[in-house]
Amino acid sequence: MTAVYTLNELEKAIATHPKQWRPLVFTNGCFDLLHVGHIRYLSAAKTYGKALVVGINSDQSVRTIKPSKTGSPPRPIIPDSQRAEVIAALKSVDGVVIFSETTATNLIETLKPDIYVKGGDYTLNTLPETPTVQAYGGKIELVKIEIPTSTSRIIEHITRNKL
Repeated sequence: MTAVYTLNELEKAIATHPKQWRPLVFTNGCFDLLHVGHIRYLSAAKTYGKALVVGINSDQSVRTIKPSKTGSPPRPIIPDSQRAEVIAALKSVDGVVIFSETTATNLIETLKPDIYVKGGDYTLNTLPETPTVQAYGGKIELVKIEIPTSTSRIIEHITRNKL
């Protein structure tokens, strides 16, 4: 079942085989330079439902939400099609969709996941998708994962040490 879908393909797959997908868990992010924190987070997200769909920010949306810092390479490091393929290969992930907006609001409005999962660094007040999820009666779960690193720290380390 794991694959990289267009939004239209994913919507049709869920509608055609709802028992394979519901309850549907959805999360989203850049997932540039996959690391153990990403793996732990996605594994935890999957525990909330039957299927986990991951929205991957397109290259352009990553450039908008994570502008380059002086001396650092431009983000993303890995192109969206490759990030999507890597995430789709994880056993906890059932589907991946690339989106070009800076928030996942459009995906959420279309897919109406039963549970929307985001990291514990968010609150319901700081999560831009909260009103959309609440409008159709979905649940939001904020998952705090202790991680030993982050993509930004990996990039800073590489840049600082010129590895």
